Amino acid sequence: MSVSSGGPAAAPAMRNGLAPAWGDLPGHRVEFGRDRPFRLDSGVELGPFTVAYQTYGRLNADKSNAILVCHALTGDQYVAETHPVTGKPGWWEMLVGPGQVVDTERWFVICANVLGGCLGTSGPRDIDPATGQPWGLSFPVITIADMVRSQKLLIEHLGIEKLFCVIGGSMGGMQVLQWATSYPDRVFSAVPIATAARHSAQNIAFHEVGRQAIMADPDWCGGDYLQQGRRPGAGLAVARMAAHITYLSEAALHRKFGRALQDRTGLSYGFDADFQVESYLRHQGSTFVERFDANSYLYITRAMDYFDIAAEHGGVLANAFRGSPTRFCLFSFTSDWLFPTSESRAVVHALNAAAANVSFVEIDSDKGHDAFLLDEPEFHATLRGFLAGCADHWSRGR
Repeated sequence: MSVSSGGPAAAPAMRNGLAPAWGDLPGHRVEFGRDRPFRLDSGVELGPFTVAYQTYGRLNADKSNAILVCHALTGDQYVAETHPVTGKPGWWEMLVGPGQVVDTERWFVICANVLGGCLGTSGPRDIDPATGQPWGLSFPVITIADMVRSQKLLIEHLGIEKLFCVIGGSMGGMQVLQWATSYPDRVFSAVPIATAARHSAQNIAFHEVGRQAIMADPDWCGGDYLQQGRRPGAGLAVARMAAHITYLSEAALHRKFGRALQDRTGLSYGFDADFQVESYLRHQGSTFVERFDANSYLYITRAMDYFDIAAEHGGVLANAFRGSPTRFCLFSFTSDWLFPTSESRAVVHALNAAAANVSFVEIDSDKGHDAFLLDEPEFHATLRGFLAGCADHWSRGR
């Protein structure tokens, strides 16, 4: 199979003045679960369902050059091309593309929208075939492991027996760890970035604030807002604002904004956005509403909350990596307080205890959790070196 990515596309049509009709989005889609329902961790059987994905580069003849990129909570499959809704560059174009760290002139890169998402892969905004109406909260709760199993179906559909690398940051890093522990023989190398083996109580708490903001919006309508032609934009915007604060560091916020005023020379003595940081957060919230579904936000944050690799292996994290043939490289960032370095070190210690092949780098950065998405030369250079080293071993072993 030889597949190349498409170019930029026009923004999709709006539906009833609400959100883009995601079915109009460009890209690849494949259906699973029609003949054999897909069993979720919750015990519910789902099928049929769709996985939407993008590819970059070309799959070589023996299908040995495939890299799976896993996206974070608010990411999507448009990793290295203009986003069809926002018109902005792909979220990792700095890292993925011709001549980049993940060089699409050498590697065939795959990125799929996660199960429960809202950019083409089946989720709560899609139609329940049993009712002909959007699923809403009738959509079954999903887990990180469910997301990875659906990705495995996609990889098999593409005829790929083994991935050269699985890479991702934040929730994407959770998927990487799930891939490496569930299917170690199918993953030659794994790069979990700014992530953890389980979600902390603090992170669960932040997610709950976001979910409650959405559910408190009167336009949420108990999750049935699409059927009623409404949209919980205010609640979803507040959820995004709260989450976005956790992606930055205090130093980054101070450097960007400090206490600078927004388009004024003095205080308003009111509740408009006096400060630039307020205006910035409001902008982040309002633009997020245009590209994301509120119910999907509930489902995906819950999947992250449930994530706990050790719990799947008798409560001992090292057991998850026993006998693993996968080569690991973990990254953390010094100012990341959402997924601090201690979380990555816990995974590294477990890998060491299991005698796995592991490298670990803590990158000195004041950019917070979002550093993995930004220009961090040391991170990029180290990752480039790791992939090059793995490629040498990969080619010798085939």
